[in-house]
Amino acid sequence: MRDNGTEMSTGGELADEELAVLVARGDEAALRGLYDRYKRPVFSLLLRMVGDRQVGEDLAQEVFLRVWRHACTYDPGKGRFSGWIFQIAHRAALDEIRRQAARPRRMRDDPARPPCVSDVADASPGPEEMCVMGDHREGIVVALSRLPVVQRETIEMAYFDGLKQSEIAELQRVPLGTVKTRTRLALERLRSHLEA
Repeated sequence: MRDNGTEMSTGGELADEELAVLVARGDEAALRGLYDRYKRPVFSLLLRMVGDRQVGEDLAQEVFLRVWRHACTYDPGKGRFSGWIFQIAHRAALDEIRRQAARPRRMRDDPARPPCVSDVADASPGPEEMCVMGDHREGIVVALSRLPVVQRETIEMAYFDGLKQSEIAELQRVPLGTVKTRTRLALERLRSHLEA
C-alpha cells in the first residue's frame, strides 16, 4: 500500500465515492478515511450476523482488506459506496456462517460425542419450497428495482444489511426522520407492487 498524500488523513470532507477512487489508486489515507467512517457500522452488521465478537472483528478486517484489493471494481453508477461495502460485509458474514455450518456439529459442540442422524439431517427447503421462494424473490427484486434509488438503498441497508435506522442516517448523511420517511414510502410502494 502506498500513501499518495491525500490532503486529509482521515478522508475529511471527501465523499465516499471520491475516497473509493483514491483507494483504487493505492491511497492509504483514503482507505483510513473509509475505515474511520465505516468500521463501526460494518462491525455492527457482522456482529449481528455471526453473533461472535472476535469473529466479527476478524471479518471486519477482512472486509477492509477486500475494499483495498477490489476498490477498482466499485462503480458509482451502480449505487452508493455504502451499499457496496455492506454487500462485501454481508457476503463475508454469510461465508463465515456457511463455514461454521459445514463443520460437523459434534466437532463444534463436543468432540467426544458420537454423531447422530439429527446432526447430519438436511434442513434445507425441498423443491416445492424452493420454487415458491424463487417466485417471491423474483417479485421482490422487480419491486425493489422500481423504487427510487434512495428508497431502495434505505431498504437494502435496513433489511439486507441489518442496519438500524440511526446507522443508515449516519451513513447516508441525512436526518433520522428522512430515513424513516424513505422507509415508510418504500414499504408502501413495495406493498402495492407486490399486491398488483
